[in-house]
Amino acid sequence: MKAVATTTTASPPVREPAPTWLIWLALGTVYVVWGSTYLGIKVAIETLPSLAHGGARFFAAGVVVIVIVGLTRPASLRVTRAQLGTVAAVGVLLILGGNGLVAVGEEGVSSGLAALIIAAVPLWIVVLRAVFGDRPARATLAGVAVGFLGVTVLLLPSGGGTSDPGHALLIVAASVSWASGSYLATRRPMPASPFAATGLEMTFGGAVTFVVGLARGELSGFSLGQVSGRSWFALGYLVVFGSLIAFTAYVWLLENAPVSQVATYAYVNPAVAVLLGALILSEPITPTVVVGGLVILTAVAVVVTEEGRRRRTPGTGAHVGRDRRADQHEGKRGLPRG
Repeated sequence: MKAVATTTTASPPVREPAPTWLIWLALGTVYVVWGSTYLGIKVAIETLPSLAHGGARFFAAGVVVIVIVGLTRPASLRVTRAQLGTVAAVGVLLILGGNGLVAVGEEGVSSGLAALIIAAVPLWIVVLRAVFGDRPARATLAGVAVGFLGVTVLLLPSGGGTSDPGHALLIVAASVSWASGSYLATRRPMPASPFAATGLEMTFGGAVTFVVGLARGELSGFSLGQVSGRSWFALGYLVVFGSLIAFTAYVWLLENAPVSQVATYAYVNPAVAVLLGALILSEPITPTVVVGGLVILTAVAVVVTEEGRRRRTPGTGAHVGRDRRADQHEGKRGLPRG
């Protein structure tokens, strides 16, 4: 009788859960820093060109991320041609179409109002999913309808916090572009490493945004001597804190905290932005801003909660069981807004 060979498979090491205090420290960093980037953009564009400064900022941040990834995990930078095409397209949609239009829009819109309009990004993602064949739940669709009602309230000319409705519409276009980039990132081949993907997105998107700023004539007659000290400070803050520190905290949270907990930044960031805009720049918090903002944030909470429930429940839709990129990109995030 032959002896049966037995093999033993080593169990994967048990990962120690992250300390609660560290999770809340990282979450607080994302709350405050990403909420403050709208204020940072508003201050930066006081004396810096809107698109050119944003393009240079993201290009610089992207190069830093790529260098760090290359030194620590060089294999992560080995991407296919299809993956490179995706990150280039996503970078342009997020940075030129998303952040770039936000910067141009904030030339005539308060930073708090811009943050509230951008908060509707998850609602636009649901619309894109429906357009491309998905069937969102009724509760999700109801949340989207209510959320767009809140956006409409903010766009009303009476007390919305903007003297130029055209700039407000640019912010709406920015939210659509951000949603499109986020949706594309979950449907096309992407690098496995979120750090490598983000570094490449920022580099591609930043370069294109800078070129568009040049074509817009932003550097015609521009002199570095005219840039104020507070604009330089805002620019440095956006690069170091908005594009590097907060993003690192966000990626760490995705690996160490429930996605439902991480997703709360989508509700907190706009509130932080409105508060900081009022305290530092004396931006008005009108009844229209309060009502429209609350309607949008409530709708986003309904949509995010419902979609999270569908992902956890077997057999509730085509998106159940998709890879984590959907959670990383829906709502701001894969890429820092600042």
